[in-house]
Amino acid sequence: MFETFGFETLTPRTASILFGLGLGVAFGVLAEITRFCLRRGLIGGGGDNRSALANWLTALAVAVLGTQGIVQAGWVEFSAHRFQAANLPFLSIIIGGLIFGVGMVMTRGCLSRLAVLGASGNLRALVVLGVAALAALATLKGLLAPARVALEAVVTPAPTLPIWTAAVPLVLAGYLVIQSRPRAGMLVLAALLGALIPLGWLGTGLVLQDEFDPITFESLSFTAPLADTLFWTAASSAVGGNFGTGLIGGVILGALASALIAGRFQWQGFDGPAQMGRYLSGGALMGFGGVLAGGCTVGAGISGVATLSVAAVLALLAISAGAWVAGRVDARVTSRSNDGSVARPATQAQPQAA
Repeated sequence: MFETFGFETLTPRTASILFGLGLGVAFGVLAEITRFCLRRGLIGGGGDNRSALANWLTALAVAVLGTQGIVQAGWVEFSAHRFQAANLPFLSIIIGGLIFGVGMVMTRGCLSRLAVLGASGNLRALVVLGVAALAALATLKGLLAPARVALEAVVTPAPTLPIWTAAVPLVLAGYLVIQSRPRAGMLVLAALLGALIPLGWLGTGLVLQDEFDPITFESLSFTAPLADTLFWTAASSAVGGNFGTGLIGGVILGALASALIAGRFQWQGFDGPAQMGRYLSGGALMGFGGVLAGGCTVGAGISGVATLSVAAVLALLAISAGAWVAGRVDARVTSRSNDGSVARPATQAQPQAA
């Protein structure tokens, strides 16, 4: 369809970068305002977790219904997309999802949330994103690739989901909205964020497609785009940008603008080496696990589930399970640590920080 626009200098790849940039700016603004994050919805922290989960599920419901709407209209179809592959690499997805879920608890945010936080002045988030991008790149093309290939070789025939399952996120979102009664404004913003997913599929799958210069059919995601952005940053003279690099840049710009305008920009760093070690480990787990699972909480969890992909649903369930278990373990460890600090005599000498 792209060739019908008559552009003489703008190529489909360049247009996809600009398109990703625009979607990224919108996502960055909306995610910064709503504090959009699956981890917060699952295990809490910084507010009512039920309201946070209701907002997240609202975005998912809009993404699913919107995506299936453009499928039913005949504008896009996913039969040849990796999310609808005939074979399901279940072992890779389950292991990767569990690892990713643990990692996002260790870093107190998934990759999309960390991109927003990094743009808001959180240096911890920026460092974690760099580690996650490096781990993802190593899993896709480097030292960890053999492990990925071995796990992906364990497959089973992939079942298909009936169209009525598209209503499940809507039912779940409606239930949580009734139970938690989140602010209407936040729900509207979450719905707008979810609408970016079918817009991404429509743009890369129809509007920007050119049979002589095809681009990748994709929507919002963060694991592979972070790896691509790192690779492009280090070797831009040898490799070009793509939709994903534009998306990451747009998210950072949008979140930065939103944080500055609202006065929420604040520099933050690591409290000490122990916290830094925890966050770096979590970032590496998310980069490795996100590739194995086929995406992050946005790439597989929202964009993938919107295609009614069994692989994406399995990835989302595994990520959620990993985060829930890690959250419970983390809470117990923190509780025991706090109990020990309370029981410690006040006169006991404390080691000084180096």
